[in-house]
Amino acid sequence: MNDLNLSDLTNLPEFDRPPQRVISLVPSMTESLFALGFGGSLIAVTDYCAHPAAQTAALPKIGGPKDPHIDEIIALAPDLVFANQEENTRQAVLTLAAAGLKIWLTFPQTVDQAMDILWKLPGIYHTDAAARAVKSLQMALDWAKASTFDQPKIKYFCPVWQDQTVSGETWWMTFNQDTYAHDLLQLFGGENVFAQRQRRYPLQADLDLTAPQQPAEAQLDTRYPRLSVSEIIQASPDLILLPDEPFAFDAVHKQIIYEQLSSTPAVKQDRIIFLDGSLITWHGVRIAKALQELPALFA
Repeated sequence: MNDLNLSDLTNLPEFDRPPQRVISLVPSMTESLFALGFGGSLIAVTDYCAHPAAQTAALPKIGGPKDPHIDEIIALAPDLVFANQEENTRQAVLTLAAAGLKIWLTFPQTVDQAMDILWKLPGIYHTDAAARAVKSLQMALDWAKASTFDQPKIKYFCPVWQDQTVSGETWWMTFNQDTYAHDLLQLFGGENVFAQRQRRYPLQADLDLTAPQQPAEAQLDTRYPRLSVSEIIQASPDLILLPDEPFAFDAVHKQIIYEQLSSTPAVKQDRIIFLDGSLITWHGVRIAKALQELPALFA
């Protein structure tokens, strides 16, 4: 395993014939495989692969994306394992690869990269019908891009987590410009007020309470900064989106926002909107649903 790197697994493995035994460790990929007609090749999925409900319920489960049952996966001897660099742990992916399994490790950070993944699936399975379906989605996406090209941008803040420091100070986590969620919302006319913000380590440094430190681990993810209330107020968003995943924001959090961010335009104009989090976190065919529901947020 020491000789393997995640970068070695990002290229699509070669196949002489369509894979017959596939395991998906990525819920959005599972949904995409079924939508494009490839669900019959799946022999197991994660506990969080919930769409489409009837089909995924009938498949064996091999743990969660962060803690898959490695021994079970190896014993199933799949032709291909779909994995994702953000959703699955480095150790799990490298362990499966070291066992000789073919892994396709994806990590889309833009809508175009997510579409590139979908375009490759018909090639793996050798089907024209799926290619036509992806082409239709691409055309709808291109139309959406063109229709919002010169549309005025709306400044938004979209948290993905909320917690408190040991001293009781509230902090909020969001995403910056190097994420799929940012790129998708930008396409529909959203201007991320924290697009340029990089995560700093440790937490106190992220909240501007102490000087940043060089993290002990190399290449830690800096795409999800943690913000103090004062920093959000200063950013002055016109719209606040509250997704239900990966953190389940609810009416309690909305009330906290009304109390803590009362001076922002978003609160003054009552522009705090709950959002299906999968629309901005699930890449794949869920883009089609995002095309139907997200443009209205920035109209």
